[in-house]
Amino acid sequence: MKSINEDIKTKNFKQIYLLYGEEAYLKRIYKEKLRNALVEKDDTMNYNYFAGKGISIPKVISISETMPFFAECRLIVIENSGFFKSANDLGDYMKELPETTCFVFVEEAVDKRNRLYKTVKEKGRIVEMTRQDSKTLGTWILSKLKAENKNITRAALELFLSMVGDDMEQLEKELEKLLCYSMGRDSVTPEDVQAVCTVTITNKIFDMIAAVAEKKKEQALHLYYDLLSLKEPPMRILFLIVRQFHLLLQVKELKRLGRDNKEIAQKTSLAPFLVGKYLNQATRFTKQQLMAALQDCIDTEEMVKQGRLNDKIGVEMLIVKYSE
Repeated sequence: MKSINEDIKTKNFKQIYLLYGEEAYLKRIYKEKLRNALVEKDDTMNYNYFAGKGISIPKVISISETMPFFAECRLIVIENSGFFKSANDLGDYMKELPETTCFVFVEEAVDKRNRLYKTVKEKGRIVEMTRQDSKTLGTWILSKLKAENKNITRAALELFLSMVGDDMEQLEKELEKLLCYSMGRDSVTPEDVQAVCTVTITNKIFDMIAAVAEKKKEQALHLYYDLLSLKEPPMRILFLIVRQFHLLLQVKELKRLGRDNKEIAQKTSLAPFLVGKYLNQATRFTKQQLMAALQDCIDTEEMVKQGRLNDKIGVEMLIVKYSE
């Protein structure tokens, strides 16, 4: 990201940019930064946008070959195309781009063996937009609040991150709610966070696994049904359950190896203030139980994909098994 900021500052642009990764907020911000830097804001003559699967490569190439109209650059933005995970002709074409054409690709996932990826790596700039750590997020949140002449207590900030998670798009939405709720005051408190912020799906999963660990079957099932009522697909819930069990196993093993909380946070990408909660939950399971739970999750997914088990019932059976 620093490299893109430097390109914009010096106006020394690459012809091809690839922004990829799971942090949608950062991809959107840097896509907009590049657009505003490469073409005028209202310039529709020299800006073309394509999104989704099924984009016509011949059409893209045809536009790319067209000279810009009273401008130095023609910008083509392509988003979520899947071009970096499949064979196509763009890899060869990008090697001999017209000097007046720039491309910005925005993708969620890429295959680094892909020909187009290798061409962009050679001729352009690739930036992976990953989820940010708690320190970076805290600094970002503080800067947002400072711009509105607001402060936040440390306790409120940690509570906010623990409730909302590390998705910056979601954090921005919840931060807007906090700003509105605390209007007229110069500080945000933990009570404000509790009053208006929405607990993320990931945190509901944490609470559900906690209920499972404490053998509170009814509570665990209630949380599961809550997730279903929020239109969360059972297989998405299963994925998050697997992630939770895997984190607990990692935390448990690292603690056994004598690692301190700071090192555990670094190795698991957990916020430092969350490590204690995970360690406490991990003590309620043996290593063998966690490994067995992960295997049961894999088996459940396989049976669902083979059509031998209903997805909703499959996840429910897992919750019942480990909470009884």
